[in-house]
Amino acid sequence: MASINYKAKGVVFDIQRFSVNDGPGIRTIVFLKGCPLRCQWCSNPESQRVAPDVLFDASECIRCGKCANVCPHGAIKPENPGHVHRDICVGCGECVGVCPTGALILKGEVSTVEEVIRQLKKDTVMYRKSGGGITLSGGEPLVQWEFATELLKACKAQGWNTAIETTGYGSSEAIESVIPWIDYVLLDCKSRDTNVHKKYVGVDNELIGKNSVHIAELGKNTIIRVPTIPGVNATEEDFRKIAEFAKTLSGVDTIHILPYHRYGENKYKLLDRDYPMGQIKELHAEDVEIFKDILEQYGFKCLIGG
Repeated sequence: MASINYKAKGVVFDIQRFSVNDGPGIRTIVFLKGCPLRCQWCSNPESQRVAPDVLFDASECIRCGKCANVCPHGAIKPENPGHVHRDICVGCGECVGVCPTGALILKGEVSTVEEVIRQLKKDTVMYRKSGGGITLSGGEPLVQWEFATELLKACKAQGWNTAIETTGYGSSEAIESVIPWIDYVLLDCKSRDTNVHKKYVGVDNELIGKNSVHIAELGKNTIIRVPTIPGVNATEEDFRKIAEFAKTLSGVDTIHILPYHRYGENKYKLLDRDYPMGQIKELHAEDVEIFKDILEQYGFKCLIGG
């Protein structure tokens, strides 16, 4: 067994128990901070920075001013309590600790591998009985690849099944360090059009394409997941291009369609940001059945959701 650095530190912004959509069985999802992409439909905008973020719910604020009094960096002004100047805030959480109503919420906490494993052990019996395990998500887990590697090694030492949700955007060093400790890869494919990808995701898809091939060649159980977004990739042509690309990936036989939703919309407000998708309506299963048919024509097993 490889040595494990249980003191390795990373920034975790959530641990979600009892998930059934992010790998086989019942799973616990560990959400890591940091993502180099800026998908306009991102449902976890609080994950994009590696550093902790303070969210502010103005509807809960009673303007007591305690937050401004304790902020060591002056990121909250006495004349406007609760409002966080994000160019100054370092996410120390001092304001969150004194807020009497929960209007301020800290997203992101520095944790060691040992601390995370201690939490994950609560559901060991559930993992074993359901065939489940641990899934790393984010953000993009490859951003904190050194921490992710040690955490995954520790999970395997417990005998747990492991999975990762990834955009595929990361260094070859990160992939070669992380993926060997993974049983299931849930790999995003957003668009095969470079210009569209750059416009709506913030980066082109060249590196993601190369890394997708690399990940598939490592022989893991890899499932392609397609966030399906109106005006971005929700066309028959887009899905044919995605299917043709997926055909080039070794061992890939399953694609999941993830219809666009607005679950993360309120988080943008809590971060003092505009929601990039405007009033675009959510998609439902019946809206994407035609895309499922296309993928099945190419020989893929296809699931809506997942």
